[in-house]
Amino acid sequence: MLNNFALKVILISLLLIVESTSAETNVEGDYIVILEGSSPNSEALDPSFNITPSSQLDPALNYLPDQTIDQATANIDKNAGDLRQRIISGYTIPDIDSSFTSTHEAWYASRPDYVKRMIGRSQRYLYHIVIEVEKRGMPSEIALLPMVESAFNPTANSRTKASGIWQFMPATGKTFGLKQDWWVDNRRDVTAATNAALNYLQKLYGMFGSWDLALAAYNAGEGTVQHAIDRNRKKGLPTDYASLPLPDETKNYVPKLQAIKNIMKQPENYGLNIDVIPNRPYFTKIIAPEQIDAKLAASLAEITYEEFISLNPEYNRPVITETGSAHEILLPVSAANTFKINLANYDKPLVSWQTYHAKRGERMEKIAQKFGINVSQLRDVNDIPNGRKLNGAQSILVPNSAKNSDLSPVDTDSSQPSTISDTPANNNENQMHTVKSKETLASIGREYHVSVKRLMAYNHLKKPSVKPGQVITIPSTVKESPAKKEKQNIKNTVTNKDKKKKIEVASKTSVHKKQAKQKTGK
Repeated sequence: MLNNFALKVILISLLLIVESTSAETNVEGDYIVILEGSSPNSEALDPSFNITPSSQLDPALNYLPDQTIDQATANIDKNAGDLRQRIISGYTIPDIDSSFTSTHEAWYASRPDYVKRMIGRSQRYLYHIVIEVEKRGMPSEIALLPMVESAFNPTANSRTKASGIWQFMPATGKTFGLKQDWWVDNRRDVTAATNAALNYLQKLYGMFGSWDLALAAYNAGEGTVQHAIDRNRKKGLPTDYASLPLPDETKNYVPKLQAIKNIMKQPENYGLNIDVIPNRPYFTKIIAPEQIDAKLAASLAEITYEEFISLNPEYNRPVITETGSAHEILLPVSAANTFKINLANYDKPLVSWQTYHAKRGERMEKIAQKFGINVSQLRDVNDIPNGRKLNGAQSILVPNSAKNSDLSPVDTDSSQPSTISDTPANNNENQMHTVKSKETLASIGREYHVSVKRLMAYNHLKKPSVKPGQVITIPSTVKESPAKKEKQNIKNTVTNKDKKKKIEVASKTSVHKKQAKQKTGK
């Protein structure tokens, strides 16, 4: 194999050959070098710049705008092994040293289990985010921002109705094209929300010319930051992040990211151990039928329902539906072909739910009895809280268990409540574990208090053996209370846990969630 020096010589030779066409992009192997003369960053930071859709770019490539040959060569090495090292090598936001940073470092250091869970969840999404950040030439630590926002919990909901790993408020989500209705909330869509968040951050950087201020505006809203800048200017005071009169949470926001940066770079300094984060795609996009049960999709992919929802948390209902067209779902790379094969061979109905047009004054209890479903489950599926009656002649989802003149196929245009429930559920989180050298399934099971048999079932392992670097799912050890266990009489179900979880991040009460006072705010 060529060493780095030899490869550098080859790259320099290529640069000389194409010198006359310096405004063009040179694609070489596993990276792209933007030759001198092009300036993608200046365009990308312009809010009006039309960013190339991810679907038109090869996810296997690193997009490295405005980088030297030395930097591009260095990035060849960082593509292998640990994604954490790849992120660290791309840190470019100037470090800040403050008491706030030290406070957050101490907080994380005192909670190693929390850090482990957060890193475990991030493994599903972090590679995708790093790729998107690199395509835009943004600082790599931006990929760590969901650790500040949501601890990488894709179903996180704040008390102020922010949602998803990037914690978009409803209004700002709509501003950046994130659809929110009875069926879907794209603020929780990992790929769509990442694209929207990076668009917003680039816009803010274009406005303020500083990543510290852009991050502050992402937290507090650009109106708050601009007002603080104007106030300091009138008083002849500095207008950098540390000097601005910002809300307390915003003063802590960038230091918290700095603390995470420091811990990711040298976890041993804080008494923490961070496992290798695989530097490869965890999920891929698959074309799904126009309508399919979420649980059936998980079953056809031969993954757990919890795993499916962790990758597709945007769906509010048990039916994945898109009127008039096929659409995409995310599946683990290892499960994609399995889903395709099983779907092609599946000869039963893909949907076990239908729309029921309730009569005015009809009670939920009566409807539940008619379709053989527990009334609590029926309310849960349709986001109708206990004690609340149907809104007139409302249309709701019911199982495909009877024929009735008031039934129709699932209809995404049916009259449904326009609000989206923010009710938190139990935090029954699965974790991801990267197998280390000399670890066995038995030792991993002892560490997480999970039996080898359950680990094998969750990870579809035929033998109780694992290899270093292999990523396995650690099933939640939190059990449902007997009062919440309900008999299911629904076709094509996969597990007894019925609805995807919406986890409230109790500690997250960002000032930027107060959208009513801002022209635009996250």
